[in-house]
Amino acid sequence: MTTPRPLRKDAQRNREQLVRAARELFAQHGIDVALEEIARAAGVSIGTLYNRFPARQDLVDAVFEDRAETVSRLAEHALSLDDPWAGLVHFLERVCELQAADRGYNDLVSRRVPQASPSEGYQRGYELMSRIVARARESGQLRADFTLEDMAFVTWGTTRTVEAVGAVRPEMWRRHLALLLDGMRADAAHPLPEPPLRPEELARAMGQGC
Repeated sequence: MTTPRPLRKDAQRNREQLVRAARELFAQHGIDVALEEIARAAGVSIGTLYNRFPARQDLVDAVFEDRAETVSRLAEHALSLDDPWAGLVHFLERVCELQAADRGYNDLVSRRVPQASPSEGYQRGYELMSRIVARARESGQLRADFTLEDMAFVTWGTTRTVEAVGAVRPEMWRRHLALLLDGMRADAAHPLPEPPLRPEELARAMGQGC
């Protein structure tokens, strides 16, 4: 296996400028911002952008590569808490804070399924989230029919709340999350009218499946 050649200094500088510009524009406008706008903000040509990042997803991955590690650290802390329910709530609150603070990340988490990503960091986060849900369910505090795939409803709900009222009441997602959490408690559970999404159905819903 050959080791990739390091980028020339000018190429590395261009890459860093593109990632910096994309991070700022994604945070303000979401991950669908025009690539030409990112190139202009970085002070490079669109051809240079495509040389460094042949596909939009390559640039998105570069911008958010540290977020998978951040989410894993949040999950590890949640699992370190003695109370499984407190751990679940802590994790969801911290992830929702990340969504509310960055429109690009808010877009990303509503479209990507962790287990569908080849990234080791995303896989690690998915495994830790599985443990958070299982531990809260086994403690009897989280409703017994709640599955890991149901976490997508929290993500999707927060995404839309942030988009809808973020400019008016930026903290309103906290009320939304509190309402969802009350519905997730075992002592408030009623039979649900539909079975949970299967993993492959969730992947299809988020645009990651066939």
